[in-house]
Amino acid sequence: MKACFSLASRLVVLALVAVVLAACGKGAPQALGTLEYDRITVPAPEGERIIGIHVREGQQVGEGTALLTLERTRGDARLVASLAEANQRREALLELQAGPREEDIAQARASLAAARAQARDARARYQRLAPLGSEQLVSAADVDAARAAAESAEAQVRAGQAALDELLNGARPEQLAQASAALQAAQARFRAEEATAEKLSVVAPRAGRVDSLPYRSGDQAPIGAPLAVLLVGDAPHARIHVPQPIREQVDVGSRVRVRLEGSGRTYAGEVRMIRSEPAFTPYYALIGDDVSRLGYLAEVQLEPAASGLPAGLPVQVEFHFDQGTR
Repeated sequence: MKACFSLASRLVVLALVAVVLAACGKGAPQALGTLEYDRITVPAPEGERIIGIHVREGQQVGEGTALLTLERTRGDARLVASLAEANQRREALLELQAGPREEDIAQARASLAAARAQARDARARYQRLAPLGSEQLVSAADVDAARAAAESAEAQVRAGQAALDELLNGARPEQLAQASAALQAAQARFRAEEATAEKLSVVAPRAGRVDSLPYRSGDQAPIGAPLAVLLVGDAPHARIHVPQPIREQVDVGSRVRVRLEGSGRTYAGEVRMIRSEPAFTPYYALIGDDVSRLGYLAEVQLEPAASGLPAGLPVQVEFHFDQGTR
């Protein structure tokens, strides 16, 4: 009949037993709770479809064990694009660092020579037409056109000379710095895409037991959604509510005895955490009068011998202050 009790029912029975013992002046101060393990959530790195699940719930896994595999099509495409961009930026920087080719310099010299020849012809024509225009032997429009052509040709000479000077002087330090920064940014984007692509093969960050796999093969979990929950740690801890009357006697490092409900087995434990703010204790963890309804959430780490105990077992935690357990 006892095996049919729910967890809450069993804890209520434990609480009643503790109350009876306290009323008789027997037994050490107690707190009730359950065994728990530290939980690690493995989030989805990308919103991709699950194409493979390699473990089962309840399975023990080691660090680095493959848990799930996500579709890589889009991730691989982004990776290839970022690599191409990084290569393009690298080549652009190398081109600036190498300076102009001799062929480019020769072409710039030839263009400048042609511009100078055109400028001489345009200037000579204008010089011939200008006196004739003063004597009204040619129209003013022809003179203006010749002057504009000469000025345009001179501008082409200046542009050609500037282009040649730029080639001869090479890239400015500012251009090299900008090209180097663009390359570094492209390489950073590639490394980020590479890291994301690697995470599409989801592995266990620590050794532990697979507690739950919320999604199934074919599902597409959003970014950050829990793909797997692992229970980690060599031994469980007891999650309890320390009654208010004994709170000042309990501190991190306090040593206790943890008794399993039903089996009677006990384990040594040590308080590893206790909240500073009180809260109303759940009804199944109450001990004593209503004045003790306020409790302090605490965690008690069990000794290594408790390794393998399942989570969720109800426990009694006994405090022996008179035995120097603090």
